[in-house]
Amino acid sequence: MDPFNQSSATRFILLGLSDIPYLKVIGFLAFLSIYLITVLANLLLIIVVTINPKLNTPMYFFLTNLSFIDICFSTTVVPKILKNTLSTDRSISLLECAIQMHLHLAFGSTECLLLTVMAYDRFAAICKPLHYNTIMSRKLCMSLATASWTSCFINSTIQVIYTFQISFCRSNHVNHFFCEVPPFLQISCSDTWPHELSMYITAGMIVSFNFLLILVSYFHILSTILKINSSDGRYKALSTCASHIIVVTFYYGTIMILYLRPPSRSSPDMDRTVSILYSAVTPMLNPIIYSVRNKDVKDTVRKNLIQDVLQLNYFLQKL
Repeated sequence: MDPFNQSSATRFILLGLSDIPYLKVIGFLAFLSIYLITVLANLLLIIVVTINPKLNTPMYFFLTNLSFIDICFSTTVVPKILKNTLSTDRSISLLECAIQMHLHLAFGSTECLLLTVMAYDRFAAICKPLHYNTIMSRKLCMSLATASWTSCFINSTIQVIYTFQISFCRSNHVNHFFCEVPPFLQISCSDTWPHELSMYITAGMIVSFNFLLILVSYFHILSTILKINSSDGRYKALSTCASHIIVVTFYYGTIMILYLRPPSRSSPDMDRTVSILYSAVTPMLNPIIYSVRNKDVKDTVRKNLIQDVLQLNYFLQKL
C-alpha cells in the first residue's frame, strides 16, 4: 500500500477487477450481463405477481419485497464496479463511499430479515393451514416488512457513522471492489477492536439469530410434513419450501463466511469473492430459483406476458 500520512481521507481508491486489458473486457461483460439479468428477472417477477390476482398472497408479497431489495442491492455495487473496470480513475469520495456502504449494508441485512419472515410464512402455511389467513393477515405482513426495512436502515446508519469516525492513516487504497466495512478496518490506524466487536455482535444478532429462527421454523415444518400420510401431500409441501431453502443456504452461507469468520482466517481475495457472490450473483439467482420451481409464475408468464408480446408483434406487423 502507498503511504498515507493524513489522519483522515476525503477520497478512496477502490480495486479494479484487473489491469490486463482483455480481462477488463471479460470482467465488464460478465458483470454487465449479471446486472441486466438481475434487474430484468426481478422486475419480471414483480410484474407477474402484480398482474395475477391469484398471487395476491403473503408469500408473494414478501417475494416482491425480496425482488425489489435484490434490484437495489445489486445497483448499489455493480454499476460502480463496471465504471471502475474501464475507467483509469477508480476513486470515490468519502460521501459516495458512505452512501454506498450504508445502502449495501441496509439492503443486505433487510434481505436477511425478509428471508426469516418468509420462513415463518411457510411455517404458518404448512403447520397451521386452517389458521393461515388469520395468522398472516395483511396488517401483520405490512408490519413485518416495515419492521425489517426500518430496523436494518437504522442499524446501517449507526454502523456507517461508527466506521467513518476512525482514522485512515495507512492508505487511501481499499483492497476491495466497493465500500464495505471490513476492508476499511484494515486501513485504519485507530484501535478497531470496539468496532469489530460491535460488528460481530450486530452480525450475530442479524445473521445468526435469524438463521436460527429459520432452522426452528423448518424443524417444525419437517415434523409436520413427516406426519402427512399422502406422498403427494408431502411432496407438495416440500416443493413450496424448496426454493426458499436454496436461497437461504446460498445467501446465509456467504454472509456467515464474510462476517462471522475469525480474523485470523481473513483473506482479502476470499473476502472479495464472497462479497461478489452475495452482492451480485445471489440477487441474480433469486428470481430464477423462485420462477423455475413455481408453476403459478411460469403459467402467468406463458399465458399473459408471452401472449401480450405475440399480440403486440401481430399488431405491429399489420401496421
